[in-house]
Amino acid sequence: MASAMTPKEVSLDIPPFLQVFNDGTFIRLVSSEVVPPGLDNSTSVLSKDIHVRVPDSASTLSARIYVPSSALLASPPPKLPLILYFHGGGFLACSTALANYHNSLNAISSRSDTIIVSFDYRLCPEHPLPSAYDDSWASLLWILSQSKPETPNRDPWLEQNADFSNIFLAGDSCGANIAHHLALRSFQSLPWFSFEGMIMINPYFWGKEPIGREKEEHSRRRMVDLWWQFVCPSDKGNDDPLINPFVGGKCPEGMTSMPVSRVMVTVAGEDILRDRGRLYFEMLKEKSGWKGKAEILETDDAEHVFHIFDHESDKAKDMFKGLAHFIHKN
Repeated sequence: MASAMTPKEVSLDIPPFLQVFNDGTFIRLVSSEVVPPGLDNSTSVLSKDIHVRVPDSASTLSARIYVPSSALLASPPPKLPLILYFHGGGFLACSTALANYHNSLNAISSRSDTIIVSFDYRLCPEHPLPSAYDDSWASLLWILSQSKPETPNRDPWLEQNADFSNIFLAGDSCGANIAHHLALRSFQSLPWFSFEGMIMINPYFWGKEPIGREKEEHSRRRMVDLWWQFVCPSDKGNDDPLINPFVGGKCPEGMTSMPVSRVMVTVAGEDILRDRGRLYFEMLKEKSGWKGKAEILETDDAEHVFHIFDHESDKAKDMFKGLAHFIHKN
């Protein structure tokens, strides 16, 4: 007589990203609606998808490039600031081709008059960390290769319109976390190179000891605890330097010499991660010994990555205006 099959049940909820079942399978709860690249009529930004071969690997990375169409048509072609952008999603979900991300990046490119290259990276749990960091490093190396005339098959949009002396790292949530670690790694591996700036939108950092509003918001605190425990199980837990750069109240090695001239941190007033963003700004400015210029932009009464969920809101437009001012400050 055949034994009854064990019913499939949810063994672990990781809101708002995943449900894991007792047979080891999982489903993503975040929308997977993707939109094609092309001309965005509301912003006049043109986008296209590219696929980049990872050096010393058989794998490829996908990216979407955004350029104001007026720059592509102008003669002589203007050189625009270049933003290397990493999406959020807790290392578990999302893509630059999702409708919400596509719309917000169109808006940022238009309002700041910049070229944006937004790479996807491998996600957990199929690809455990540090895969996302490794893919992001490969994307940076590809961007830098595009500045060299001897590079074969250079991307024509970047060759024509990108100002490679004016590169910004940027990202939201875990994408901002990635940007931070790329900046630290660049100091060690690319001593000849420096970024004009880094933009950290609602950065995803955490820690074992609660700070600020985390001390009162126990349920949301447990939710964020679960995110990191799932993507990076280790004996260091929430004090792993990947998620907590300031273990023991100290700045990470290399932060003093981080090759970035300017940094902007944005935080949202109702975000459970708000105080981690504030802490990053304070530690960078006051304790790291870093010699650049740091700014913080706070949006009251707003939730985490509000600009992704409603890029046409007044709060999002104000934030985009602040980013544009920061980018063109020099």
